Amino acid sequence: MGVLSTYSGRISKLLSASGGRLKVIFHDFPGGAANFEAIARFCYNGGRINISPYNIDTLTCAAHFMKMNKSVSARKNLCERMEKSLEEIKSWGWSEVLGALKQCHDLCPEACSTSVIDKCSDSLISRIASSCEVSPCPSISSSDSSGIRLSCDTRSTESSKNSSFRTIWWFEDFLALDTSVIRALVKMMIARNFDHGIISRFLFYYQKARLVSAPADQKIKIMETVIDMLECLDIRLVSYKMLFHLLRVGVKLNLSTSSRDKIESMIGLQLDQATLDNLLVPSPVRTSYLYDVNLVLRLVKSFLSKGVCCVPLSRLKKVANVMDLYLAEVAPDPCLKTSKFFALMEALPESARDCYDGVYDAISLYLQVHSGLCEEQKMRLCLGLNYEKLSSGALNHLVQNPNFPPKLAVGALIWQQRKLRSLLFHSASKGSTSTSFSGGCVGGMEEEGEGSKQQQIVVYAKKVARHLGEKEMMEAAHLHLHLEGMQWRVVELEKVCRKMQVRMRKMMMMKKKKQMQKSTTRSNTRAMLPKLCS
Repeated sequence: MGVLSTYSGRISKLLSASGGRLKVIFHDFPGGAANFEAIARFCYNGGRINISPYNIDTLTCAAHFMKMNKSVSARKNLCERMEKSLEEIKSWGWSEVLGALKQCHDLCPEACSTSVIDKCSDSLISRIASSCEVSPCPSISSSDSSGIRLSCDTRSTESSKNSSFRTIWWFEDFLALDTSVIRALVKMMIARNFDHGIISRFLFYYQKARLVSAPADQKIKIMETVIDMLECLDIRLVSYKMLFHLLRVGVKLNLSTSSRDKIESMIGLQLDQATLDNLLVPSPVRTSYLYDVNLVLRLVKSFLSKGVCCVPLSRLKKVANVMDLYLAEVAPDPCLKTSKFFALMEALPESARDCYDGVYDAISLYLQVHSGLCEEQKMRLCLGLNYEKLSSGALNHLVQNPNFPPKLAVGALIWQQRKLRSLLFHSASKGSTSTSFSGGCVGGMEEEGEGSKQQQIVVYAKKVARHLGEKEMMEAAHLHLHLEGMQWRVVELEKVCRKMQVRMRKMMMMKKKKQMQKSTTRSNTRAMLPKLCS
């Protein structure tokens, strides 16, 4: 013990406290018994020891644990020897640095030397950087695009395949590293402006490869590490498809709510890139409906988190197109509640849709499957429709659709007529302006006969058909013929009503005339009675 005490501050302190007699048992000695033996040889060999990349981490941890520093031995202290050896790390091979870093984290975390970890991590990142050249990052279009990224050196003599390999050659080697090491390495890469697309590819590769053989608790730890690191990257350079894959895996592993919220936030911010297949995520185990509707609602909420005014209209319309497809996909689900279906329809503002035909088709399908809904529920569901943005074919189908409430069909017809009349009045007023100097009064709706009204309806139908295109001309023609027929029936009913009113007036006049005649006869008879009696 006397020899050990000349090099170790811990042994020296214990020995002085015990009065010369000492028996020490270290249950948590860094590197175990083999490493303690190496420390003892250093002390008994007069401060001589063989240091290599394969034992530098364990020796460094043991030297700090035994307090073998300058305060005990000024000339031959192991801590100083370790620091000088670490300065020669540039001469080590890639596998030696990688092995030293891995071995350092295999030790007890409390005994692990941060100097060794930092030196090895810095050496690994520098070696990856040395195989690349610093160049502007063309994939970033924001105000930070002046930053630099590390991209593969693509010389004219190299193929694109070799160029791609030079950016990912280190992926396989990093799989053996612990999640805590990965966190430190990724943060270092971000600080040195590595391409975020390459970093995200590695994180997905790491997650997929490590989950195959990892135990359940380690799987969650790996997932949380990957999610936290992805959140630090430029989300525009992260694979959108892989984010959904990560979400599905997270659902199966029952990740924490905070981790799932992070994934959903990253997905929601780029919802305009989603496809229908991406959104068709199966519902949780204890729910009855087919797809996870609540997830889609949360994604839309995340997409609009900064406000509708902050989202470009083009991106809003892309999301609306996908949402219309999603509505049509979930509408046949017999277990889907009306409130959830209505929430999906109302998730986006009206400005996101130029046409509501997709919403109408989805509602029609939903009402067909859920035939047991009451009238009030149907009316509430149909509040999500915008008549002004329905095509003529959809309006015509709505009027004849037995699944929709009659009140709604009547409302659609009334709106059609109002729109038609307003357009007719607008076109007629333009005509009156052009002919006012010749004394014409074409725009007066009251002075026009029924024939001229029908003629203007036909003219309007032709104009609308031109704008609709060839495919919808037949539908438009049927719709306007239907409107023309209704207009004609209204005119005929007005004529019948006028005739009945005239007849009623004549009958009233005849009745009054008869009553007047009877009263006159009675008064004459009463006047003659006294004369007859006398």
